[in-house]
Amino acid sequence: MPVSHRIAGLLDHQRGHLFPWVPVCLGVGIGIYFALRSEPDTLHWSALAVVALALLGAMRLLPSLRPVLLGIALVIAGFGLAGWRTHDVAAPVLSFRYYGPVEGRIVAIDRSMSEKVRLTLDRVVLERTPPARTPERVRVSLHGEQGIVDPVPGQRVMMTANLSPPNGPVEPGGFDFQRQAWFQRLGAVGYTRTPMLLVEPAAQGRVGLWMTAIRAHVSQAVQTALPGRVGAFAAAIMTGDRSGMDRETLASLRASNLAHLLAISGLHMGLLSGFVFAALRYGLAAVPGVGLRLNTKKIAAVAALGAAAFYLGLSGGNVATERAFIMVAVMLVAVLLDRRALSLRAVALAAIIVLFLRPEALVGPGFQMSFAATVALVGAYGWLRDLNLPKMPVLLAPLGGALVSSGIAGAATAPFGAVHFNQVSHYGLLANSLSVPLMGSIVIPGAVLSAILAPFGFGWVGLALMAPAIAWILGVSDWVAGLSGSLSYVPAPGTAVLPLIAFGGLWVILWQGRLRLAGVVPMVLAMALWVQTERPAVLVSPTGGLVGVMTDAGRVVSKPKGEGFAASSWLENDGDGAGQAEASTRPLFRPAAEGAAAFEVSGVRLLHLTGRGSAARAERLCEPGVVVILSGDAGFDGPCRVLDRPTLEEEGGVAMRATRHGLMISGVLETRGARPWTGSPRVASGRSGQDVAEGRLARLLSIFRSRQGA
Repeated sequence: MPVSHRIAGLLDHQRGHLFPWVPVCLGVGIGIYFALRSEPDTLHWSALAVVALALLGAMRLLPSLRPVLLGIALVIAGFGLAGWRTHDVAAPVLSFRYYGPVEGRIVAIDRSMSEKVRLTLDRVVLERTPPARTPERVRVSLHGEQGIVDPVPGQRVMMTANLSPPNGPVEPGGFDFQRQAWFQRLGAVGYTRTPMLLVEPAAQGRVGLWMTAIRAHVSQAVQTALPGRVGAFAAAIMTGDRSGMDRETLASLRASNLAHLLAISGLHMGLLSGFVFAALRYGLAAVPGVGLRLNTKKIAAVAALGAAAFYLGLSGGNVATERAFIMVAVMLVAVLLDRRALSLRAVALAAIIVLFLRPEALVGPGFQMSFAATVALVGAYGWLRDLNLPKMPVLLAPLGGALVSSGIAGAATAPFGAVHFNQVSHYGLLANSLSVPLMGSIVIPGAVLSAILAPFGFGWVGLALMAPAIAWILGVSDWVAGLSGSLSYVPAPGTAVLPLIAFGGLWVILWQGRLRLAGVVPMVLAMALWVQTERPAVLVSPTGGLVGVMTDAGRVVSKPKGEGFAASSWLENDGDGAGQAEASTRPLFRPAAEGAAAFEVSGVRLLHLTGRGSAARAERLCEPGVVVILSGDAGFDGPCRVLDRPTLEEEGGVAMRATRHGLMISGVLETRGARPWTGSPRVASGRSGQDVAEGRLARLLSIFRSRQGA
C-alpha cells in the first residue's frame, strides 16, 4: 500500500478532531522562526510564499492528503506571522550609553529585582538625540532620595538618568531580555539617582490613562485598608500591582508553587467570570417569573464577559491576562451560541487568537504553562467523563475537584516551570489543595463584592471577607516552603528538551486512538537528554568583571557582589540554590602574581584580572599556553590568549566547555546569530549569521582546541 494511502487512512480516524492541531502547526512555524540564527531576506520570504500557494493548490489535486498539506501551510503561516510581528513592532533601540536629562510620560510602574520603584516611559525625549534614534519606550529605576513627586501613570516627568541598550543573555542559550524588550518596544533601560521632577500632571479623558489611574487608586486603597503582606497580595490579584510584595513573600510563594495565584491569568479570570456567571444566573432564577421568561444563562454569560473585560483593563492588560481573557471570552461566547463551553476546540481557538495577536508569546513561560494546564485539564476531564466514574459526595466534591485539578495542572506545568525557573516544588499539590479552594470560594467573591460596594463606600466589607483567607494562603505558603526538601533545583536543559516534551504531551492528548501512546517516546527522549545535560565549565560575563567556574562543590564565582544578575542567572541555570555570596566562598581561585586570580580547567591555565592597571599587569603575566580574562582593554599583543572587555562586549559573554582536547569556547552573539533584536553592529550592516560566527571570538577558537593553547 502506498505511503500516501496509509497516511490518508490514519487521518480518516482523526476526522472531527483535527482543529486543535491548527495552533500546534502555527506554533511549530513560530518556533522555527525564533530558532533561526539569521533573519530571512526577501528571497526567502518570496520562496515561502510560493511554497504555501503551491501547497494550497495541491490540496485540490490530493484531497486524501489535504490535512497534511494544510498543516505544512499552517507551519509556513506561523513562520510568516512571527516575521511580520517582529518587523511590525520595530522601534529605535539606544545604541550607546547615555547620561543626561530624560523626559517622558509614565505608562507603567513596577519594582525592580532590588525592590526599587521602576517607571516605564513613552513619548521620550533625550538631549542631543534625534527622534529617529530616540527609543519609543525606556524603563528607569528610581534610586536615592525621591519624594518630590509621587509617580502616577499619565504624568510627564523629567530626570537625569543613566541609560543603556537592553542587555542580551549572560551566557549562550540563556534568557534573552533583548528579544523580550524588542517586542515591548523597550529601547533602553537604566536608573536615576537624582529626584524626579514633574513636567505635566496626568492628562484626563483618555481611556487607557483613566483605567491606569483607577488601577493605581484601587491598589493604594486596598493596601491602605489591608496593610502588610495581606494587602499587597490583595492588590496584586485585584489590579496586577505587585509593587507591595516583598522578596521573601515572593520566594515563599514560588517555593510552595503558589506564585501562580499572583498572576492574573486563567485561574483568576475563570474564578471571576465563573462567580459572576453563577451568581447572576441563580440570582435571576430566584426571582419569580424571570427564570421562565428570560434566558438567564445567556444574560449571565454577557455579564460575566463584561466583568472579565473590565478586569482585563483594571489589571493592565499584560500578555498573561490577555491570554486568559481570550480563553474566557471564547468559552462564554460558546455559551451564547449554545455550544460546549469547555472543549479542546475552544482552547485551540483561544490559542490561535493569542498566537495571531502576539506570536512571540509562544516562547514565554506564561503561554506555555497556561495552555499546558488548560489542555491537560480539558483532556483529562474528558477521559474521566467517558469512564463514568461514581460521583463523590456533595460535601467532598469541591475538595476532590481541587485535588484532581491541582494534580493534573501541576503535572502538566511542572516540566515547563522547571525549564524556565530551574526549580521543582515537591509539595505544590499540598499547598494548592489547601489554598485554591479558598481562592475560589472566598477571595475572588470577596474581591467582586468589594468592587460592587466600593462606589457606595462599603468596599471594606469585601476586603474584610478576603483578609483571613489571604492570611491563610500566605501562612500555607510559608509553612510549605519551610518543609524539609520542599524545593529542589534542576539545571537548564538543551534547546531540544522543551519542544520534545510539548510535542509528546500534545500528541498524547490530541491524537485519537492507540497511536497516541507514541507521544510518550519524545517525552522519554527529552528526559534522557535533560539528565545528560552538562553545564559550561567556565562562564565569563560580558564585562569580563565576573567569572564562574564549575567545580564538584558547584559553581564558584569570582566576587561576592557586583554583576548580580549574571551570577544569579548562572547559578539558577546550574540548578544551584546558592546565592552569589555563598558561591564566592567555594574554594578554587588561587592568588597569582600581579593580583591575578588563577585557576586551571581541562589542562588550560586561566588568569582573571580586574581593576586599575589590569592591562599592564596582564601584559607582564602573558605567557604561552595561558588564557587571560581581562575586565579592560588589553591593548597589547603577546604569546598568551586574551579575552578582554571589547571582545567580551562584542560577543556578549562567553562559555567554555571542557573536552578531552581542552576547552571549547562559544559566545552569546555566535550562538544567537544576527536578528533584529540582537543590537549587533553586524546586524545593522547586513552581515549574515555565518558572518557573525567569523568575528573576534571565532578567531580565538583555535586557542582552546589543544591543551597547549598556542
